[in-house]
Amino acid sequence: MRTARDSFAIALSAVLFLVLGEAARGAVDVLGVMAAELDRSVEVLSGQSPQLHFLSYEITGSEVVSVVASFGAHSATSRSDSRILDVDLRVGNRDLDNTHPVREGRGSGFRRPVRTQVPVSDPDALRAALWRATDRKHREATERLARVQASVSIQVDEEVQAADFSAEQAVEFIEQPQSIAVDTSAWAERLKRYSAPFGEADHIYSGSAVLSATAVTRWYVNSEGARIRTWDTSYRLMVFGSTKADDGMDLPRFEQFFAFSEDGMPGDEAVMETVGQLIDDLRALRAAPVAEPYSGPAILSGRATGVFFHEILGHRVEGHRQRRADDAHTFKDMTGESVLPGPFSVVFDPTVRRAGGSDLAGSFEIDNEGVRGQRVVVIDQGVLKRFLMSRRPIEGFSGSNGHGRKQAGFAAVARQSNLFVEVAEPLPDETLKERLVDQVRDEGKEYGLFFDAIQGGVTTTGRGRPNAFNVLPTMVYRIFPDGREELVRGVDLIGTPLTTFSKIVAGGTQVEVFNGTCGAESGGVPVSAIAPPVLVSQVEVQRKDKSQQRLPLLPAPSEAAGVLQPMAPGGIR
Repeated sequence: MRTARDSFAIALSAVLFLVLGEAARGAVDVLGVMAAELDRSVEVLSGQSPQLHFLSYEITGSEVVSVVASFGAHSATSRSDSRILDVDLRVGNRDLDNTHPVREGRGSGFRRPVRTQVPVSDPDALRAALWRATDRKHREATERLARVQASVSIQVDEEVQAADFSAEQAVEFIEQPQSIAVDTSAWAERLKRYSAPFGEADHIYSGSAVLSATAVTRWYVNSEGARIRTWDTSYRLMVFGSTKADDGMDLPRFEQFFAFSEDGMPGDEAVMETVGQLIDDLRALRAAPVAEPYSGPAILSGRATGVFFHEILGHRVEGHRQRRADDAHTFKDMTGESVLPGPFSVVFDPTVRRAGGSDLAGSFEIDNEGVRGQRVVVIDQGVLKRFLMSRRPIEGFSGSNGHGRKQAGFAAVARQSNLFVEVAEPLPDETLKERLVDQVRDEGKEYGLFFDAIQGGVTTTGRGRPNAFNVLPTMVYRIFPDGREELVRGVDLIGTPLTTFSKIVAGGTQVEVFNGTCGAESGGVPVSAIAPPVLVSQVEVQRKDKSQQRLPLLPAPSEAAGVLQPMAPGGIR
């Protein structure tokens, strides 16, 4: 029998609260405790040899609630809660300190440290955690500076002559944390409805809907006087389905909705329409022919363009890569030169929170080095102007422009934020297609390509491997000279950056947004790309890797209607 007390507990558990900040955890002044301990550490360590020249503490408090449903049934609800401390401690001086790369050691000198969980609800416990972490970091920094000095004294002249750290103005910025609540019971019911159609389609192998709500508070202090507390929330609603073709090729389709508040989540009708489109797409993909290797003209949708520019340009204009000995330095010596057609500009701007009808995941007020996020025009009317900068200078760029970013537990480097591809003379999207068809005819090609939906991409920027990119589309169409379109599957868009940039012809008008998480040496950071479609005179595609696993021997339960039947030859009917 369920008692009244049981019912109350069940009702209470239906709502999980995400609560961060001093107000939610008693009267502890977390920022004040951090500042006091930092001042004490600076006073003591500045008198040591080698001398401390910079110290910062950052605590990232993150609480995440996730609700998952698959095939119309609630499958999981979870809640995670972490408080991670990062200490940036530098000995030596701004010109040469312990973070300087050691060529015979670990290359760039960046490595993932052990994640240090700290309490924020008890001031004495927090002080003890800061003290121990600072002492450990100082010992490590002192030992590493000795290796740096020895390496510098014997190695050949470095390609980059720049300081190791920039001086920046101290920022004071305090946001008031609030509490947000996620009604997990209500969301479980919604996600069950969203994922139910996957279970009714016998060609779907996996079908799920996921809500992830996150609240993040960052407390940051440094020896320059910065005192910062930021508070951010985000909601992601994801729907995912997959199937398998008769030849074993795995075929996924994924869509997501992103917003800073729950009110920004889409209504049921919009989500159900998206789920229906995914199911139709997966059915069409199973029957679609496999794409052949191809080189020729193509159009990229706005979302595909965003990922395309993120991979082939964005990572190559991150400042720290211009000083790494093992990086290819694709654009290092090209400032002031044309790298794109004249109508094209590329801007990174974390201060913009909404564009193209969507909130932008790559937005932030202050980066992870205590510098305000800034608008950075990287390419202006085709000409490369500057790089994305953290507090690690490069030749010609001595200061940060607010793009020192990281995931908690990593060391900050220059990373992307909100990438905007701007076209001064956009063409109507139909005109782009007409120009594609004209080029197909002129070159005697059988068809051109249109890249629509996309799931992400990867790139390499180092010297040890080919300096290339691989964008991962999911919906690709052949466009024939008569304007007819045909869906194909199994395509990877590949190439090298300078050659590909030289083939960009024109941009369209219909701007789209891609929100995602970018993984690199400073961990995963949220990013956005906002772009119109572009026409490229020549792209190259290769066949996607194919699974060798055969199709299931058993029919889908919905098809079997409760009775297991032997499969007919040819796989799932």
